[in-house]
Amino acid sequence: MIKFSDEHVWLSFEGEATNGMTATVGITPHAQDTLGDIVFVDLPAIGASFAQASVAGVVESVKAAADVHMPVDGEIIEVNEDLRADPSMANTDPQGAGWFFKIKLSNAAQVAALFDEAAYEAFRSQ
Repeated sequence: MIKFSDEHVWLSFEGEATNGMTATVGITPHAQDTLGDIVFVDLPAIGASFAQASVAGVVESVKAAADVHMPVDGEIIEVNEDLRADPSMANTDPQGAGWFFKIKLSNAAQVAALFDEAAYEAFRSQ
């Protein structure tokens, strides 16, 4: 299942969200298109915990820098070192190889308030 935040971040996990479940997080293709060519990513430290909507990372492009906001409360359990070494992966595959980090959900109830794909597309096109 994939969900989207109003900060243009996606969250992907298998099945229904539960506390302790792991999820992968990255920026949406829309965010990447808006930013342009991404040249640097600042990823959080493994073991760090973040509240929903707090800044967990930063992306820099040739146009601007933008914060990456946590879509839900969680603890960072893995970061994409390949993305750190080659930030252009976020340009070519933002919802695949260009993922940013993996989290352990601490408040799975927050997932219900995120957009599904259809709702995100409607939000994005406003």
